[in-house]
Amino acid sequence: MTDVKADPRDPRPLIGEPLALDLLNTRWAGTPVNDLLAEPDGYGIWLASAGLADRCRTADPGLTALRETREVIAGAVQELCGKGELGAEAVARLNGVLRQGRLRRELGPEGPTERVEVDRPEWLASWLAVDDFLDLLDRGARRIKQCAHEACILYFFDTSQNGRRRWCRMAVCGNRAKAARHYEKARG
Repeated sequence: MTDVKADPRDPRPLIGEPLALDLLNTRWAGTPVNDLLAEPDGYGIWLASAGLADRCRTADPGLTALRETREVIAGAVQELCGKGELGAEAVARLNGVLRQGRLRRELGPEGPTERVEVDRPEWLASWLAVDDFLDLLDRGARRIKQCAHEACILYFFDTSQNGRRRWCRMAVCGNRAKAARHYEKARG
């Protein structure tokens, strides 16, 4: 989880996961599926909750790039959860987003610095999300998980010591699953 304070207007049930997964969690269960990025206002809310409002503008091209990037990361995560590894197409799509920018390291008066440079400003949030995804892969791809509750579509990075976390939030999805098991036992 990040130390950024979420925008109070953010309606999502799970906020504060690493940036790449936080982007995936801009969609959550509902009928139809809720999508924070369906409207430009939601893009601004997400940027604020992610701590990027001061670095990214809420112009439409940025929203379009971010929606594309969400699909790229979603495809990669689905491959990881299904096959345990990334296929060539997922790698190419992730690299396509990364080609929109670069990390520039310099030595400044106060020591080493690094900053992200992007070819077009609308790609900054997207580049940062994919860069974060690479960091998660480095920290342990098997710890990128989808909530085990059948009605939940949220993702989390499992930071538990044993890596056996199953629920996005135990207080909600975990309790629902326990209640359902209890109900089934009582009926049967």
